[in-house]
Amino acid sequence: MSERYHYTTCPPQRGVFCNRTLNLRSIRAIGYDMDYTLVQYDSAIWEELAYNHVKEFFLAKNWPVGDLKFDAQTVTRGLIMDIELGNLVKANRFGFIKRAVHGTAPMPWEEQRKTYARTVVELSERRWVFMNTLFSLSEGCLFAQLVDLLDRQLLPGVMGYEELYRQLRAALDSIHAEGKLKAEILASPDRFVVKDPDVVTALLDQKHAGKKLLLITNSEWTYTVPMMAAAFDPFLPGGGWRDLFDVVIVGARKPEFFTTKSPLFEVVTEEGLLKPTVTGLRENAVFLGGSAANIEQYLGVSGYEILYVGDHMFGDVHVTKDVLRWRTALILRELEDEIREVRAFGETEDRLGSMMRQKDDLEAEACAIRLSVQRRREKYVPVPDDQPPIEQLTARLAEIRATLDQLDLEIAPIARAANNVFNNNWGPIMRAGNDKSHLAYQMERYADIYTSRVSNLMYVTPFAFLRAPRGSLPHDPTAPGGKMDTTSKDNPIT
Repeated sequence: MSERYHYTTCPPQRGVFCNRTLNLRSIRAIGYDMDYTLVQYDSAIWEELAYNHVKEFFLAKNWPVGDLKFDAQTVTRGLIMDIELGNLVKANRFGFIKRAVHGTAPMPWEEQRKTYARTVVELSERRWVFMNTLFSLSEGCLFAQLVDLLDRQLLPGVMGYEELYRQLRAALDSIHAEGKLKAEILASPDRFVVKDPDVVTALLDQKHAGKKLLLITNSEWTYTVPMMAAAFDPFLPGGGWRDLFDVVIVGARKPEFFTTKSPLFEVVTEEGLLKPTVTGLRENAVFLGGSAANIEQYLGVSGYEILYVGDHMFGDVHVTKDVLRWRTALILRELEDEIREVRAFGETEDRLGSMMRQKDDLEAEACAIRLSVQRRREKYVPVPDDQPPIEQLTARLAEIRATLDQLDLEIAPIARAANNVFNNNWGPIMRAGNDKSHLAYQMERYADIYTSRVSNLMYVTPFAFLRAPRGSLPHDPTAPGGKMDTTSKDNPIT
């Protein structure tokens, strides 16, 4: 087993990637979220079910949604809903919008530019709703489709896009409160849970290395038990999933769990009966509510000694990092497919890079020629006599322009394909055009490490010293454009 899971055998798409150096030997406790973290779901099946339940809710209100269907390609995690204008947008790390659709229709470039030229996405503003997790897919898809219906005036009584979103959000909350959605999942958990035996190995490695393991989930006890049993129990050598964890907290109400103090209750029966507790956490017990302060007090650990692992950008990693200074790990399940597809596109990407370098060189030469001609015609600086005649320079400039036109024809389809890797509508979740996406910016800011699944931690072992790479800057010699050769004899600027 140890040879099979040696760090060097880790597939590229299952790597553990480091934003801030993390010494796992100094981590004394590791906390885990459950949904889409310890328990992986088939998101297409889960979200289609959630979508259909919300659709039934609106059908009961006589909304004309009967023909709507869930499309997993319509949205991706990291998109942002503009509930003021009824758009879905993808922003880069600076908050500038790089792609947009109104309802389900892509916005033409000129319309997008006019709409958002002076707009910077600030997630603290009411108009923006960030899609933090895979649970957002059904919400985003239905919002886009309902915008189309509202624009056609088929939703009487709905006064604008913001009210439309509020009604959608209320419907989702109602569906979860009624419990019908989870009841259907509990009836056949194996249909929804993606089994990963390696996650058991990863947790056992950590437990036997002396780490305290914590389960902190917003799900209620009656849902947590069957989901954890389906994901873990078939792969445990003896006992059940409860034996893995030193602390189990359900109904945690994250992110408030990390920021406020709430009453702590003990779950005293398998049916979920509760009793108040004033003595705090204890071994071999399950609790509901409470706060992060209970964790730190019980374990006798401080913030930097705890690693919390979750999939929700805000509720799991943002708040724990911002408020508690716990170390953080973000689970990005779709990262696995994205890395695989990006690597498969690698040769084409190299060819695109080669053509872009050629284009850069030609454009630099064209700019130098234009400046040389301008200087000679306007005579505002001395020009050496040994320079080529203007006619020769203008002929070369025409030649360069023709070559650039041909290059652009070859580059355009490859660039479009590169921008659509992973998702034909939105491209990679980590990039917005040639820049990092807003999701990548949030992840870099709040997640110390990130990976596609919890079981990937077994590749680095519980004893690893994970080092962040040296941050790059545009002027670094190794960066594209970071080093310029000013000594070339072919440079026509003198």
